[in-house]
Amino acid sequence: MRLEKCYVCSSTVYPGHGTMFVRNDAKTFRFCRSKCRKLFSMKKNPRHLRWTKAFRAAAGKELVVDATFEFERRRNVVAKYDREVMASSLRALTKVSEVKVLRQADFHRRRMRAKEVTDRKDGLRDLTQSIQLVEPVLVRERADAKARVAAAVRVEEPQARMAVDE
Repeated sequence: MRLEKCYVCSSTVYPGHGTMFVRNDAKTFRFCRSKCRKLFSMKKNPRHLRWTKAFRAAAGKELVVDATFEFERRRNVVAKYDREVMASSLRALTKVSEVKVLRQADFHRRRMRAKEVTDRKDGLRDLTQSIQLVEPVLVRERADAKARVAAAVRVEEPQARMAVDE
């Protein structure tokens, strides 16, 4: 069973699904849905469509260059069956998938560092611009805290007197 990739969005096209366009020079293009086929017919570049994998790769939002992708490309080649090679390949595939997940997580973490800094700056700017909305809440919380302390002191006073009387 061969799983193809959509020419526009790079998603998986399973057997019996999607459509295929064959050009006069016998080059074939597979599409996962009519949206992709129509965009191809309109000669749209997938790198300019923000929802495609090509755009994410070109914009640096996805991990593009990694050795684990080479293993996926090699898997599509049909090889003569050998039990030992098959067993070692299956072990290697699990290890490669673990490495791939860790590398993608690390890539995402590095990409999001800049976002954390900008989010902090935006939050501080918003806080300074609209501090009048926050101050009444802080004043109310302080008043509540003072009332709680005063109530606790009032509750403790009779007990202290009783201890002195005894």
